[in-house]
Amino acid sequence: MSLPISASSAEQPAVQNPWVLSNEGMTVLYGCPEMPRLSHYFLPRLLFAKKQILYLDGANQISPLLLARFARERGVESSNVNSLIRVARAFTCFQLTELVRRVPKTLEKCPADVLIVTALPDLYFDEDVQDRPARASFEHALEGLQQLAPLQLPIAVFSDATSFKTKRHDFFKKLRNQADHIVKVESDSESSLSFTREKYTPLLSA
Repeated sequence: MSLPISASSAEQPAVQNPWVLSNEGMTVLYGCPEMPRLSHYFLPRLLFAKKQILYLDGANQISPLLLARFARERGVESSNVNSLIRVARAFTCFQLTELVRRVPKTLEKCPADVLIVTALPDLYFDEDVQDRPARASFEHALEGLQQLAPLQLPIAVFSDATSFKTKRHDFFKKLRNQADHIVKVESDSESSLSFTREKYTPLLSA
């Protein structure tokens, strides 16, 4: 995948360093179907700065081959990169909720500098799951993320929610409302990407 970056629209501020995640609060990145895969391209800066990453993969997209390529391009042993990222996969919305709620306990055993979550709330749009349990599970996931605020753990959520036709789009609205930062990523016919900051909340230092 080629990832050229185009300028954002004049109405909204462009993101100056598009591949750098915020080091505070929760950031939601959305806007194009490739969002789960694009999450990989935010990893090199973190991994080669020796940041520990907890990656909750609801999209089943994490690619060891791509991570190995990043390491090879920088002349680093892939084992050194792999040791810095802990991946937990979720195949249902209930599993993803449980992973989110377990984050504090997971951090006790495996400290992390950044939390990445994919397919939130996409995974909760599964039509095989009835609306009421899906809604309850999603609310629990949001509560779990909110409870992480005292830990001052940067959180990045990569969502493809806007690609779905579903009656549960209020899930994404609730996620947006809870987010401290929102970045919309769009691709054009030439496969270039634009990053537009839709929300930025300066956080008070403790």
